Amino acid sequence: MTTLTATASTTQVADVPPSGFLADTWNVMTRELKPLWREPASVLFAMVQPLVFLGLFAPLLPSTPGGSALQWFVPGIVAMTCLMGASFTGANLSDEMISGSHERMLVSPLSRSSLLVGRACKEIVPLMMQTAIILVVVTPFSFDLHLGGVLVGVAMLALFSIGVGSLSFALALVAEGQEWLFWTVQQTLIFPVLLLAGILLPLDGAPGWLRFLSDLNPLTYVVDAQRELFSGMWNLDVIAAGFAGGALVAAFGVWVGVRGMRRA
Repeated sequence: MTTLTATASTTQVADVPPSGFLADTWNVMTRELKPLWREPASVLFAMVQPLVFLGLFAPLLPSTPGGSALQWFVPGIVAMTCLMGASFTGANLSDEMISGSHERMLVSPLSRSSLLVGRACKEIVPLMMQTAIILVVVTPFSFDLHLGGVLVGVAMLALFSIGVGSLSFALALVAEGQEWLFWTVQQTLIFPVLLLAGILLPLDGAPGWLRFLSDLNPLTYVVDAQRELFSGMWNLDVIAAGFAGGALVAAFGVWVGVRGMRRA
C-alpha cells in the first residue's frame, strides 16, 4: 500500500507543468500563436500594405550610388512591417477585455509579467514570416540578399517589436476596452514615428528641427542599422546604435507594460 501511494504521488508531481517566469512566458506565447497556426493566411493579409508600398512607391525612388533603390527601401519596409504589426497587438487585448477572457487570465496562476512578455514575444514569429515573404518577392528584382546581415537585422527587430508590443498592450489597458481610444492614439503616434525614421523618404535635406526630432526617435537608429546589415556592410557603430535603440524601446516598453499589468 505504501509503495502504491508513493508511486501515485510521484506520478502526480511529475504531471505538474513547470512553473516560473520563463515557463509561463513560453506557455502564453504558444497560446497566442495557436490562431496563427490555424490560419497562416492571416500573415499574407497583413502583407498587403507593405507589398503595395514596394510595388507603387519603390519605382519612384532614384537609384542609389550602391545600386538599386530596393537595397535602401526594403530594410525600411521590413522595419515598418515590424512596427505596424507590433503596434496592432493591443487590439487583441482590447477584444479579450470586452469578452472577459482577460480577467480569467489575470486570476490564473500565471505571473502578470509573463502574460505581457509572452504576448509581446509572439510577434517575433509573424515578423520572421513576413520578412521572408518580402525577401522572396524582391530578391529577383535587383535586390542583393546578404543572409547573415538579414538574420542579425531580424534579431534587432525582434528586440524592438517586444518593446512596441508591450507599449501597445499598455495602451490597451489604459483604454480599458474602448477600441476607439486605442485606435485613435495608435494611429496618431504611428505615422509620425514612421516618417521621422526616414523609412519612406531620406531626411538628409530636411530642416534642422525635423532632423532633431528624427535623432530623438529610436526607430531611426534601428532603420539605419537595418540598411547597413541588409546591404552586407558591418559598420559596428551603426549596428551598435541600432541594437541600443531596440534595447531602449524593449526595456521601456516592458517596464511600462508590466506596471500596467500589475495594476490591472
